[in-house]
This record gives sequence, structure tokens and C-alpha cells, in this order.
Amino acid sequence: MSEPAAFLDQASALLGERGLSRDPELIQPWLTDWRGRFTGQALALASPGSTAEVAALVALCASHRVGIVPQGGNSGMSGGATPDPSGTQLILSLRRMNAIRPIDVAGRQVEAEAGVILETLHHAAEAQGLRFPLSLGGKGSATVGGLVSTNAGGTQVLRHGSMRALILGIEAVLPDGQVFDALTPLKKDNRGFDLKQLLIGSEGTLGIVTAATLRLVPAVAERSVIWAGLASIAQARQLLLHCQASEGEALEGFEVMPGHCLDSVIRFLPNARGPLGGKHAWHALMELDAGQADAATLADRAEAMIATAFEAGLIEDATIAANETQAEAFWQLREMVAPAERAAGPAVQHDISVPLEAVPGFVDATVREVEARFPGTRAVAFGHLGDGNIHFHVIAPPDTENSAWQDGEGKTISRFVHDAVARWHGSISAEHGIGQLKRDELRRLGDPVALHLMATVKHALDPHGIMNPGKLL
Repeated sequence: MSEPAAFLDQASALLGERGLSRDPELIQPWLTDWRGRFTGQALALASPGSTAEVAALVALCASHRVGIVPQGGNSGMSGGATPDPSGTQLILSLRRMNAIRPIDVAGRQVEAEAGVILETLHHAAEAQGLRFPLSLGGKGSATVGGLVSTNAGGTQVLRHGSMRALILGIEAVLPDGQVFDALTPLKKDNRGFDLKQLLIGSEGTLGIVTAATLRLVPAVAERSVIWAGLASIAQARQLLLHCQASEGEALEGFEVMPGHCLDSVIRFLPNARGPLGGKHAWHALMELDAGQADAATLADRAEAMIATAFEAGLIEDATIAANETQAEAFWQLREMVAPAERAAGPAVQHDISVPLEAVPGFVDATVREVEARFPGTRAVAFGHLGDGNIHFHVIAPPDTENSAWQDGEGKTISRFVHDAVARWHGSISAEHGIGQLKRDELRRLGDPVALHLMATVKHALDPHGIMNPGKLL
């Protein structure tokens, strides 16, 4: 890069006092990733207030060869929004760009700037009798730009898909400062490559997402939330197929966890209690949703679905939430699995996916293999059974020193798990991105042809390598 002082002076003139900070105390909270695995240093923190300012800033960075690290809510799980230790990179925050433009109720769509918080978007859609059908544990901090850039998933992917399926249009600033404006949604458009899909999930390595046009769906008029106890994850897979055959698209969520995870949550969460009376090897959390037309019959359909599952021997016990408070309590048990496991001690976490039909076999086999290969560890798998996305955590033996274990045996375990995923024809990143956490593993296990294509695209769009350096590729 050129002389930092000259760049900073020009950036300050461009963005003003509010838009560029060099104050170490203001920058400090944004230097470490959410998990606390990566910490870097930054030249400054840029907070532009408009797409025009982002474009001008990116052009300035390109001319000075300053690396840009885009950052949304800093709630990512792979270190994809953390600068490196050199102190030469600029953190680019779009949190000031938080406008939600007027919702098109008839068209069921909305334009939202990149800095809009997911939970804020939820409230805005609900006020119009609609909803944005993507939710996750970090909804109070995750931003639209971050969700687009990582192709985020969550608990409703089974019915509505990940962010890629919910994005109708996109606006982004390219590495040379040009603005790619494709916010207008078209149901049919065959003018060559679908360039917005190239930017979705690229983790800020190809451009800065500044706004998106998002698909909305009708608000839920009635829902039925069910907790079931199961003998095995294979039984959970059969139950999922039963529920899909019974209720089709009304099945919005289907989450699974072993009994160990539920026990951890109950220990971790004050006043928490298990939904069922007895102990079960596995648990499933299901949600059926209905619009106004089908709301009146939903409760009876849910009861019939569970009754026939009992008759088929697919569940050991089950309960249906009696009200919204209980429904939220069921979901809180699921959402607290990761924090509870983290509080229990050191662990390595893996966000993986395998083909849907292979999930039970993969989980049973890999749990056994990990615990046999690394004595004293405990492997637990939980997550979104309906889309093949399993969070595979390996907990360290008791009284293990965290950092030494993470850097030693923890890395060996992750390689072992990723090798297993590759053997089962899966992906080492299902919804949290590659970032810097899995970059080397992607290089080791990724398809060489796919990696070459990605590197070619990266070099063509960002020849100077200023966009989120060191991430993904």
C-alpha cells in the first residue's frame, strides 16, 4: 500500500468525522471475531452513510492498495470479518446504512440497506402483515449485508431456503468502485450470467453488498410447535419423512438434538426444564405453520400427524406447545444448544452438511469414530435435519486447557471430521462461510476445478486483492 497517512487524510476528507475513526477505543470491539478465535489490528474504521460514499471509498482504497474488511454485525462464526494482525487493513462497517425502504405489500418484497439488523427487518415486515422468513440466534446483531455475503441459513431453510432463495435483487460496490445495481426484481431475465448470485455467499471477496431486495411471505396466522422424544437419529429421519408426507410445506422447521445437548441446556439456562417427562436418546423440535385460510384446522392436523407417528412407532413420546409462551420456550431450548455447549468447556465446532439421506449414517459413524480416535472427548451432533446441515461439536476431555487444546488436538480433530465429511460427499461449510477459519481446509479438500474457477473470478474482479484479503481463498 502507499503511505498510510496520505490515504487516511483523503478518507477523512471523503467521509468526515462521523465516517472515519482512528480512535483505538472505538475500533477495539471490532477487532475480534464473535467466537474469540481471531484478533487483528486495523488502520481505521470506516462507516460510510451511503452507497455513493462506499463507492468513492472503495475507489480510494483501490488507488492506494488498501485492503478492505467488510463487517456487518460481527456475529460470523468463521472469522470472515476480522482484519489480519498487520494493522494495514481498513474495517468497513455499513451499520450506518440501515434504511428499510417502503415495503411493497402487494408484491411481497422490500428493499433494505446492508446495515439493517435482521430483527428490525422482522418487525418492519410484521407491521405490514408479512414476514421475512429467515431467522437465527444472532438476529439481534446480524445485518442484511452479512446475511447476503455469507448466504446465511437458519431454522426455516427447510421451507423457504437460505438467503440465496430469498434475494430478488442486489446492489453492490465492486473492487474498482463501480456500483452494480440489480435491485429491480425480474421473474425472468436471461441476459447472460446471474451476477447477483455470484456476489451472494462470496464473503465480501468480490464486492461490498450495500442493499438487497428481499422476498417476503404472508405472516403466520397459526402455528403448532411439537417436541418429540426419539430412540435414534435414524428414527428422526423417518419422522421427518412422515411429517413431510403428512403436512407438506406447512412443515417449516425440523430440528434434532441428542439427549446430551438438552441436558447441557437445562444446566445452562436458569429455570429451564425438559418438555418431556422421561429420558430419550434423541429429541426433535418441529413447527407447522398456517396462513389465514388453513389456521382453523392446524391444531387438529398436528395432533393427527403425531398420532399416526406414534402408531408407526416413530416416536417414544411427544407434546404440543399449549400456547405461544410454551412454543417460544421450546425454541429457546434449541437456540441455546451452542451457548450451553460452549459454556461447558473447550470444544471444536463444525458447521457441515451431507446428503439428506446420509445424515443418520454419518452422525452415528462419525460420533463413534471421533470418540474412539480421541479418547476422553465427546462428540455431539445437532441442527437442521431437514436440509442436511448438522452442527458437529467435539467437546474436550474434562479439565482441558482451552487454547493449547484448540491449537493442538483440536485442529487434528477438525481435520479428522472434515475428512469424514468428504468421504460422505458433504460440505465443510453449510451456513457459516469459510472465512479464515476453514480457508486452508477448503484448499486441502476442495475440488481443484472449482477452486481454480473461484480464483479466476476473484482475480478478474479484484486484481489487486483488496477485497477481504485472506478470506475464503
